[in-house]
Amino acid sequence: MTQTPDRDTRHNARMARKKDVVDEKIAAAQAERGVLLVNTGNGKGKSSAGFGLVARALGHGMQVGVVQFIKGRSDTGEEAFFRTQPGVRWHVMGEGFTWETQDRARDVASAEAAWALAREMLQNPEVGLVVLDELNIALKYQYLDVERVLADLRARPPMQHVVVTGRGAPPALVEAADTVTDMTPVKHAFAAGVKAMPGMEW
Repeated sequence: MTQTPDRDTRHNARMARKKDVVDEKIAAAQAERGVLLVNTGNGKGKSSAGFGLVARALGHGMQVGVVQFIKGRSDTGEEAFFRTQPGVRWHVMGEGFTWETQDRARDVASAEAAWALAREMLQNPEVGLVVLDELNIALKYQYLDVERVLADLRARPPMQHVVVTGRGAPPALVEAADTVTDMTPVKHAFAAGVKAMPGMEW
């Protein structure tokens, strides 16, 4: 695109106005506390985004806890990598996708056991980040009581961050969260017949 003095002047003025707006928002955001993030929606990347925050937290010297609800496989690339890092507690507590288990009582028992581990992390101020992977699914199917979960989340240490992932986040959790991202699918290779592959899906 051709640059002209007039175009450059307009661009510089627009960026100056944008900087003023951004600087004002940064100056107004002075609170420091743990935040509750929810990654939901039908698109790919909810868990991956949560695990990206695991890397970020470890880079700042934080301790991290991960509890995986529903998911049962323990050969994922993220687990293989993060289990080798100091400061990470990683627990795979599910028994596989709900359409595979087809056993509600067993799924409820697995979810309860996973939440018992999660509560320990949520009560430990030394754990700076807790990732509750696929918790939304356990709440959606009412394997766990959402009000009990919210009470435990509210009672956590004041500087502890929590990430909750999974489709179908319940409205009460969305309301309680500080940041909510709804991942919307546009295209997915699986729909075109490309199978799940290591390094991408697991």
